[in-house]
Amino acid sequence: MIRFSNVGMTYHARNLHKVVLRDTSFTIRRGDSLGICGANGAGKSTLLRLIAGVEHPTAGAIRRGMSVSWPIGYTSAFQTSLTGADNTRFIARIYRRPVAPLLASVEDFAQLGTYFHQPVRTYSSGMYARLAFAISLAIRFDCYLIDEVIAAGDERFRERSHEALAGRRREGTLVMVSHASETLRAYCQRGAVLANNTLRFFETIDEALDVHAWNQRRAA
Repeated sequence: MIRFSNVGMTYHARNLHKVVLRDTSFTIRRGDSLGICGANGAGKSTLLRLIAGVEHPTAGAIRRGMSVSWPIGYTSAFQTSLTGADNTRFIARIYRRPVAPLLASVEDFAQLGTYFHQPVRTYSSGMYARLAFAISLAIRFDCYLIDEVIAAGDERFRERSHEALAGRRREGTLVMVSHASETLRAYCQRGAVLANNTLRFFETIDEALDVHAWNQRRAA
């Protein structure tokens, strides 16, 4: 499981004091499929980075009892002067996975053609997303974090992505952030709404979406 205990997250910089989370506690259990809703700037991506361990809270504690992916769609870890293949090799070594099978899996899934062997800085945003998606799914985790990146590429790639994510959902745990209600309904059973520095949980994703829609109407 993943447990947040009285977690707070505040960014401090010159002329900036932004509170994202305040005294937040919750548990994500194995087998959960959780969809997180929230307005732009509410802190959804920050929350995923906290779950992943990419960022650390400014208060409280986060405990992880299962392996967690980086947020799928999080491309900042790529070294852009290296090729997609070289970035894949680097990640394989970090996670102590056999290089050759991982390379073959990512190349087949990402469908980047000759660009797989070109510097990542030459990629379009969609190609970035496909590489990140392919690498994330090539490494097995107990919990997958998804941040708005399941529609990159052509129809065939989207179908393969859907099938792969559905398989991960059946086998493990999934936490997804998306502005697309139908996407959240397709993958998630439980829901949560991030608003006013608080994460509020609901038994169904439909309840969470209804509350999020009401919040949006009230803010308009």
